[in-house]
Amino acid sequence: MEGLRKEVRAIPGVNVFINPIQNLRLGGRISKSRYQFVMRSVRAEDLRAAADGLTARLRDDPLFRDVTTDAQLKGLEARLDIDRDKANLLGLQIADIRSALYSAFGERQVSTIYTSSDSYQVILQAGADDRADESAFGKIYVRAKTGNGAGALVPLSSVATVERGAGPVAINHAGQLEALTLSFNLAPGAALGDASKHIEQYKQQLNFPASILTSWGGDAAAFQSSQASQIVLIAAALLVIYVLLGVLYESYIHPLTILAGLPSAAVGALVMLWLFNIDLSIIAMIGILMLIGIVKKNAIMMIDFALDAQRNRGMAPHEAIRTACLLRFRPIMMTTLAALMGALPIALGLGAGAELRQPLGLSVVGGLLFSQVITLLITPVIYLALDRYSGSGPLKLAEDA
Repeated sequence: MEGLRKEVRAIPGVNVFINPIQNLRLGGRISKSRYQFVMRSVRAEDLRAAADGLTARLRDDPLFRDVTTDAQLKGLEARLDIDRDKANLLGLQIADIRSALYSAFGERQVSTIYTSSDSYQVILQAGADDRADESAFGKIYVRAKTGNGAGALVPLSSVATVERGAGPVAINHAGQLEALTLSFNLAPGAALGDASKHIEQYKQQLNFPASILTSWGGDAAAFQSSQASQIVLIAAALLVIYVLLGVLYESYIHPLTILAGLPSAAVGALVMLWLFNIDLSIIAMIGILMLIGIVKKNAIMMIDFALDAQRNRGMAPHEAIRTACLLRFRPIMMTTLAALMGALPIALGLGAGAELRQPLGLSVVGGLLFSQVITLLITPVIYLALDRYSGSGPLKLAEDA
């Protein structure tokens, strides 16, 4: 959690500060930072140049923290540049040069030794001393091909030059393409949506080639996916609840009375997260979705009693909902307080890994506190306001049957 530090005094006079981090990683590569941005391309040069430019921009942007990349370009490499025109004049084929290099530095099997108990592969390879540096290229000879057949042996150094440089120690792949992953954290109070907009702007400024494919990884990918689907999930949940309540109460109108208190739960959860300066993370979204099932029981307990009083006892709507509020106030408070007490330890951030669970607890506590007050006040009002329309559209009981 941003801005939280715990001080541990292990040695007198020495203060050790531990910054707790989220201990849940949703896919992605192992890195020092939480959010990941993956770049892929078939051209290694374009990929590394674009990654270097974007990394420099992110490090200069105060919105980002701890920007790192998994590009390991600290290895030494020797690159062999072949003069194709000169090789063609000498009668050397590129395939023959490649074969000679593989025979010297690869693991070409040239024979097999069979014994009575086992068989052994014979590998053709240059000696360890000759494979230590690029001087071994001068000891490799390739036989030229002429019109009459095989020609003279030509040293490889006569048609090729060696250039030393820095190369990758390891090459990562994603989707069968070479990939580089940029990892970063966000500044306190910064949103991932703003970071995404900044990265898109930097991509346009750097004029990324069309061959570079970009995507989010790890927690950022999960957040983007949840942002795209959460509206559909919430709408589906509300539709299922409406249908079930409509079948239960045989009415089109009164399920709306019960669902009217749900927005207040979301408002209370968001206000509580804002007060404690906690981001709207995936865990917090789970807490808000949980409130849909927890909060609506307040209105159900009142509406269920009021409808039964109207239909079976002949009470007027005003008298029925007033009686429901008086008789159901105690069970409503008891169930709400029980849910609050259960979520309070999570909201207080007690125990190991509490920084992961705390957004869920705060969402539930804030939503319950705010919705408890709102639903007790507005549910009777909404019930009376919508009851006047219950005679036109509901599926009423056949009382006269």
